[in-house]
Amino acid sequence: MSGAEHHAIYRDDATVAFLDHAPVAHGHTLVVPTTHYETLEDVPDAALAPLFAVVKRVSKAFATALGAEGSLTLANTRISQSVAHVHVHVVPRRKGDRFFTPGRPFWMRQRYAAGEAEAITSKLREALAKG
Repeated sequence: MSGAEHHAIYRDDATVAFLDHAPVAHGHTLVVPTTHYETLEDVPDAALAPLFAVVKRVSKAFATALGAEGSLTLANTRISQSVAHVHVHVVPRRKGDRFFTPGRPFWMRQRYAAGEAEAITSKLREALAKG
């Protein structure tokens, strides 16, 4: 996953979280277990709690770091799973962001302008470090 280390916002023994290189919203983060599991269905129950504890922390950090009002959390299993390693998308949401507007494609990828990903990475790291 290109850029994972450079834009990592969190890492522990079980989990790493990093910015998606082509986000649907700025701050879109992928949370992955450090142990390889192909799909969510393959993750042992004992490994789900650490994975989703980080998903929860990232979701909460969006409010502090990015002013988000909520988040969207999802994980594909086989269908539309572009990487054969379980990963959870955590996407910052705001009222009026039009994610679910009829007739509008749902998963519209963007690119970061120069320096944007680094600035967001720094803000999210700081928010996660505070709690």
